[in-house]
Amino acid sequence: MIRKGSKIIAIDFDGTIVEDKYPDIGKPLIFAFETLKKLQADGHRLILWTYRTGARLEEAVEFCRKHGIEFYAVNKSYPEEKFDEKETSRKIHADLFIDDRNFGGFPGWGVIYQQLYGPSEDIEEILKKNRSKRSFLSRLFKK
Repeated sequence: MIRKGSKIIAIDFDGTIVEDKYPDIGKPLIFAFETLKKLQADGHRLILWTYRTGARLEEAVEFCRKHGIEFYAVNKSYPEEKFDEKETSRKIHADLFIDDRNFGGFPGWGVIYQQLYGPSEDIEEILKKNRSKRSFLSRLFKK
């Protein structure tokens, strides 16, 4: 869960923010932009961290801008960073990386949101009620 204080969060584009249709831009994943807006509203700095370069990168940045997301930096740790692909490996300094290329694939933005912020009270109440209910079979065969 995100603790108090601003974090730097690097987010992949293809397969994480949108469906992976590279070189085209896929449809936004469910809750992707809503979650990113919430993170920004809470003061976190978002970095677009993607394999895209040149015109394809600019298309992705503009796509996100049209959906209400302005990134703190794009493919670098901070806006003023000088990056030369020929001389430097592209490493990003961030507190958290959100990417679809992890073990087991991308869990979805609903799961990401809950991992970052914890379940909402409504969800927690539903889970408590479901845990307290015994199944029909357990009540039937209770000794």
